[in-house]
Amino acid sequence: MAAEADGPLKRLLVPILLPEKCYDQLFVQWDLLHVPCLKTLLSKGLGLGIVAGSLLVKLPQVFKILGAKSAEGLSLQSVMLELVALTGTMVYSITNNFPFSSWGEALFLMLQTITICFLVMHYRGQTVKGVAFLACYGLVLLVLLSPLTPLTVVTLLQASNVPAVVVGRLLQAATNYHNGHTGQLSAITVFLLFGGSLARIFTSIQETGDPLMAGTFVVSSLCNGLIAAQLLFYWNAKPPHKQKKAQ
Repeated sequence: MAAEADGPLKRLLVPILLPEKCYDQLFVQWDLLHVPCLKTLLSKGLGLGIVAGSLLVKLPQVFKILGAKSAEGLSLQSVMLELVALTGTMVYSITNNFPFSSWGEALFLMLQTITICFLVMHYRGQTVKGVAFLACYGLVLLVLLSPLTPLTVVTLLQASNVPAVVVGRLLQAATNYHNGHTGQLSAITVFLLFGGSLARIFTSIQETGDPLMAGTFVVSSLCNGLIAAQLLFYWNAKPPHKQKKAQ
C-alpha cells in the first residue's frame, strides 16, 4: 500500500524536482533533514517558479507602454543591452546542456524584451526600423544556436553579459536621473526582475556550478536593485505634461 501511495508523489517529484536517490532519502527513509537533497529541492522549486513567473514578468511593462501609447522614460540602449545579456545566457545554457529550470526564464524574458524594443521604436516613429531589427535579431539568434558558432564565441558572449548588464542598467539609471522621474517604467516588472535575479544566484550555483552564470546574476541583482531604489525614490514624481503651443 505504501508503494502504491508513493506512486503519484514520485511521478510528480522525480525527475522534475528531485533525482530518484533524493526522493528515496526524503520520502522512503524519511530523512527530512538531508541538506544536499533539500538544497536540490529548493533550487529546482525556485528555478521552476522563476521560469513560470517569467511568462508574465514584463507584461506589465508592455501593457503600460501600450496603454500610454508612449515609451517615455525608457532607454532603448538599455533595453537592447538587456536583450544581449538574455540572449547570451540562453545560448550559453543551451550549448552547455544546462537544465531548463536553471535558465528557462531567459527564453521568455527575451521574447518580452524584444517586444519592448519594437514598441519603443514604434512609438518613436521608427516602425520600419523596428521590423528590420526583429528580422535581424532572429537571423543572428539562428546562427548563434547553429553548429556554425564555435563554443569559444558562445562563452565570450556569456562573458560579455556582465558589462552589458552594468552599462544597460546605468543607462536606464542615468535616464531616470536626467528626467527626474521613471516615466513608463513598470514598478511590478522592476521588482520582479530584482527578486528573480537574487534567487538565480542560488539556483545557478546549485544547478550548474558555473561561476560565470552565478557572477552574472550577482551583478544583475546589484544593477536591478539600483533601478528598484530609483523607482522608490521617484515614486511620487510625475512626468511633466506636454503643453500644446497656441496656434
